[in-house]
This record gives sequence, C-alpha cells and structure tokens, in this order.
Amino acid sequence: MAMTELETLELYRVSLHNAGSQPEISSAMTEFGYGPEKLAIGHAVLFSAREGYDTSETEKHETKAAYQAFDLKRDALAERYAMDRKKAKVIFSDEPVTMERLDIAGSLPRAYIRWLETVKTFYTVSLADLEIQRQLGALKITPEYLNETYAMVGEVEAARALYIQEIGESQNATKVKDAAFAQVDDYMRKFYATARIALAERPQLLESLGKLVRS
Repeated sequence: MAMTELETLELYRVSLHNAGSQPEISSAMTEFGYGPEKLAIGHAVLFSAREGYDTSETEKHETKAAYQAFDLKRDALAERYAMDRKKAKVIFSDEPVTMERLDIAGSLPRAYIRWLETVKTFYTVSLADLEIQRQLGALKITPEYLNETYAMVGEVEAARALYIQEIGESQNATKVKDAAFAQVDDYMRKFYATARIALAERPQLLESLGKLVRS
C-alpha cells in the first residue's frame, strides 16, 4: 500500500535526522558523499516539500469553505426565486409580454450562468417597473423585498468569484507542492541508494533510516 504524502514526509524527516545524528550511520554516509553539507541540502528540499504540502492543504480547505459559502448563498437565492417565479406566473398569466420581460415564460434553465441571468432579469425588471411592483405586491412581493433579494444576487456572484479564485490558488499550490516533492523524492532516492551501499555490511542500520531490512 502506497504511503500518503504526509507519511512520506515523515519518513524522509526521520531518515535525514538519523543520518546526521547517529555516529555509525553519519560516518558511513560521509564516506560516500553525504556529510553535513549534503545532508543540509536534503533538509532544505524537505522543508520546501513540507511547506508546499502545508500550503496546498490550506488552499484545499479554503476552496472547500468558499464553495460551501457559495452553495449556501446560491441555494437561499434559488429558494426565494422559485417561489417568486411561481407567484409572478400566477399574477401575469394573462400578460405574455410581461412574462417575457420577466423571463418567466419558459422553463427555468439548469446551467448556472443562464440560471443566474434569468434570476437577475426578474429582479432588475421588477425594480425598474412600478406597475410590475404594484401587481407583485398583491402576493407580498414588496419593493423592499425585491431590493433585498437583488442584493442576494450580488452576494452569490461575489461568493462564486471568491470560489473561482480559491480554485486557481489551490491549483497553483498543488503545482508548487508537486514540484517540491519531485525534488525531494529525487534527492531521497539517491540518498537511499547510497545508504544501501554505505551500510551494505551493516544492513540493520538501514532500519534507522526507515528502511526495513528483510531477514
């Protein structure tokens, strides 16, 4: 079973720490080019990988939170609009021109962009036409309510913009993390290959580097 990225980082950390702190391992590895300076490079690339991992995880959580905020606002607006649309269809059932203006004559679009434009049209037209407002008032859709709901449209747009921004930041953080992991993976692959040679006569010491030795 493959290790997780977090488990891999911990393995690398333990390996590098023990390679520098255990005298027998340190001495053997130094003879094969992995003295303090070379190990310092390993610690540096490991730090970058850990930093990249942490940043990537943070961005994932922020993206999830941004989507949840957007989803809640969208659902709240959708619930309001669904009822307002039903009321308007009753009120203007004999006024096809008004229904067209309010964009309630056909079926409600499913795609987000088209759906939002349909919603915006309804409230924009209603807020700009006093006669429409007067008739909507019969079913308790007041000008205050229209303004409040139209403000929700802006909140949904802002929430979605933040969500899209977070997606971009998360994707970028993942690319940075992957590049850092590729670098530390390459370093550690060579490190372990060298350790197997350096500790060939004392294979049990490999276990101190996190590499199990089959007996």
